Amino acid sequence: MNGVVTVDGAMGEGGGQILRTALSLSLCLARPFLIRNIRSRRPKPGLRPQHLAAVNAAKALGNAEVRGAAPGSQELFFSPRRVEEGSYRFDIGTAGSAGLVMQTLLPALVTANGHFEIEITGGTHNPLAPPFEFLSLGFMPLLARMGARAELTLVRHGFYPHGGGLLELRVLPTRRLRPLHLAGPGDLLERYVLILLSRLPEQVARREARVIRDRLGLDEEQIRIERVADARGPGNAVMVVVRNEEVTEVFSSFGRRGIPAETVAETAAREVVSYLEAKVAVGVHLADQLLLPMALAGGGSFTTLEPSRHTLTNIEVIRLFMEIPIRCALLEGKRWKIEVG
Repeated sequence: MNGVVTVDGAMGEGGGQILRTALSLSLCLARPFLIRNIRSRRPKPGLRPQHLAAVNAAKALGNAEVRGAAPGSQELFFSPRRVEEGSYRFDIGTAGSAGLVMQTLLPALVTANGHFEIEITGGTHNPLAPPFEFLSLGFMPLLARMGARAELTLVRHGFYPHGGGLLELRVLPTRRLRPLHLAGPGDLLERYVLILLSRLPEQVARREARVIRDRLGLDEEQIRIERVADARGPGNAVMVVVRNEEVTEVFSSFGRRGIPAETVAETAAREVVSYLEAKVAVGVHLADQLLLPMALAGGGSFTTLEPSRHTLTNIEVIRLFMEIPIRCALLEGKRWKIEVG
C-alpha cells in the first residue's frame, strides 16, 4: 500500500476519532493522508481547538508537512517525515481532552524505539473522553503487556469547562508491540468507586455514593470520595473501577450543571451492570482503544459487548492504512469477539 491515503471524515460515526486515528497511523507508518469532510455532520463542523491540538502535536512529533490546519477547516493534508525522540510540551488552550491528544501520539511513541517526555495541558476529566483513571488503570497496563514501556502521570486535574489540567507521559524504547489475547476478564478481584469533587458541596458526592452503593451492592469502604484542590474550577467525576485478573475496567460519568447527582451516578452504574452481566473481557470504550495497538502488533483479540458505531468506524480507518483483517463476531447472548490479524 503506497501513496497518499484518502479518508472521508464523514464516514461511519463521523467524529474527531477518525482524524486522530489517521494521525496516529500516519506517524507510525510514515504514510501521508488527505482527509475531507472533517466532522461535516456536527453542529460545529470542521476542526475545533482540541482537534487542532492533536494535529499540531502530531506535526511537531513527526516533523510533518501540514496543510489546512485552521479552525473550522474540513480538509487536511498531513505528511510526516520522521518521529524524533525528545521532550515535547503541548497546550490545548481549552478544556479539550489531554488524554485524547496523548492517545493520538502514543502509538507512534511506543513504536519509534526512542526516549520521549511529553507534557500536555488541557482537560483530564471531560465528558465524551477517557478520564485519566481509565487510561492509567485500564488502558496503559494492557499496553505494557504488549511490550510498551510507558508511564502516565496526572500532575494536575482539569475539569470541563475550565481545563488547565496537566498530564505527563514518559516513554522508553520499545522493541516492538506483541499481540494480546483477552478471552475473558478472569476472576473478579476488586470493585470500588472513586468520586472526585472540586469546589462543590460534599452532599453532591454523598448523593452519588448512595445511588452507586445501592445499585451495585457495595459497602461503605468501597466508596472513596476525593476532594480535588488543584483544579481551576468546579468539577465532579464518578468512576467505578472493576479490577479483574486479566483486565481492569473503569466506567465513568461526569457532573454537569442541571444534571442531578443521582443521574450522574446511575449513568456509570448502568454501564457497570451491562459489563458484568455479559462476562466479557473489555467494555465498549476499551474495545475501541485496543484496536490500533493490536493492529500495529500484527494481531490480538478480545471479547466485548456489541461493537459501538465508534468502534466500527475505527476499524474502517485502520483498514485504509493497513492490510490487516479485523473481524467482529457475535458469540452468544451479549458477548462478541473482535479479532485482529
